[in-house]
Amino acid sequence: MTQENFDQQMMQRCLTLARQASGYTSPNPMVGAVVVKNGQIVGQGFHLKPGEPHAEVFALQDAGENAAGATVYVNLEPCNHYGRTPPCTERLIASKVAKVVVGMVDPNPLVAGKGIAKLEDAGIEVTVGVEEAACRRLNEAFCYSILHHRPFGILKYAMTLDGKIATNTGHSAWVTGTNSRQLVHKTRAGCDAVIVGGNTVRRDNPHLTIHQATGRNPLRVVMTRNLHLPQDANLWDVDTASTVVFTEWGKNPSLQKVLRSKGVEVVELSPLTPSQVMNVLYERQLSRIFWECGGILGAQAISEGAIQKIMAFIAPKIIGGISAASPVGDLGLEKMSDALSLDDVTIRQVDEDTLVEGYLKSVEN
Repeated sequence: MTQENFDQQMMQRCLTLARQASGYTSPNPMVGAVVVKNGQIVGQGFHLKPGEPHAEVFALQDAGENAAGATVYVNLEPCNHYGRTPPCTERLIASKVAKVVVGMVDPNPLVAGKGIAKLEDAGIEVTVGVEEAACRRLNEAFCYSILHHRPFGILKYAMTLDGKIATNTGHSAWVTGTNSRQLVHKTRAGCDAVIVGGNTVRRDNPHLTIHQATGRNPLRVVMTRNLHLPQDANLWDVDTASTVVFTEWGKNPSLQKVLRSKGVEVVELSPLTPSQVMNVLYERQLSRIFWECGGILGAQAISEGAIQKIMAFIAPKIIGGISAASPVGDLGLEKMSDALSLDDVTIRQVDEDTLVEGYLKSVEN
């Protein structure tokens, strides 16, 4: 095995470790670290959650005295500033490691190459950019949030081959197969919050939990202008997951009282828009938001720049119907040349379904 291949293999190990904390680290990134000496892993670790030591610290603790003269692999540049924890660069230098292999430079202006410079000034060899694309993909929400000061939005929908998300009657269970739905639950588990509109609550009465995956239930968010919602919806059971309802000022005060008595948080905003909701979620240090809403709210979220990534499941079914709902409502586009395009598109099969993922170019006004 070449050194390049070995470095790639070790960086992939870092990414595997980092993913173990998926859904727990916001606003921090997911980071894994591996300590290698004489071609063998002698220490490894990952960042668990905010306030806990960083991945490098756990890996160095695991390696003990073997860290001296070793190579440390880490998918994100080691920090060089005091936050909730001391700088990782100081710990690496004190451990007398010989080399550090970094997957990607930290976009955080507090780091942004300063950690690498600190290590090099201390005589430690540094290599940057191993498996960089995979490292960026893992922490795409963290990177976006740091640079744009708002959460990273993912719009997920499932549609038939003729572009319908439900029948003429509104029936939608189920468009896709079991494994596609399991993948949605797994993705949901890696997000900080999941957003639906009032129509979804009234029509589907969802739980929005991760009962088909392991991990932590995200915050459940409902956007509803008039707060015309049932008093007995599944989302009002907050024993398994918290729920926040965003509505406009003064709407349905009697239901507001009922919801608050059940432990549901109600936030009044005017105007109530996807952009405003994302601002509130950012202030709460959430960075990865999963939109599972209908077409009208989805279109508004796209138009306001609240969506950065599309996750579209296409089932090999045809339902027809002129009035059957589509996954994205009116965007005000009149010509095909105005259509929004996706970058970095990937397509894969999930049993009989097809999953198309890609990144929207900015559409903010």
